[in-house]
Amino acid sequence: MTVCRGIRGATLAAANTAEAIYSATKELLKGLIDANEIQERDVAAVHFTMTPDLNAVFPAAAARQLGWNDTALMGGTEIAVPDSLSKCIRILILVNTDKEPRELVNLYLNGTDALRMQGVETG
Repeated sequence: MTVCRGIRGATLAAANTAEAIYSATKELLKGLIDANEIQERDVAAVHFTMTPDLNAVFPAAAARQLGWNDTALMGGTEIAVPDSLSKCIRILILVNTDKEPRELVNLYLNGTDALRMQGVETG
């Protein structure tokens, strides 16, 4: 049975520049796509968030650069939590799939795996 499930990922941008944000976002998106064998037609929506110190560009534009032109994209700024990671980009892909939750791969790059260990990211 096909249901809509969430796949999470996070990464850090090297700097608050368009190039750094796009590069980090593309690397994370490609990793999530490859690890989960995602086809754009199966994606219901993608939600991107960034920490407040990243404001040069919208990371969602990286998805458009990868050719995701028919996918609903949403972006937001995270709240400034003390001692949180800097220059962090997170992605939540809502995908229509037959896979069970345990079969989906969440991906944390460039030191963001600390989010899972600290309980910042739950679910």
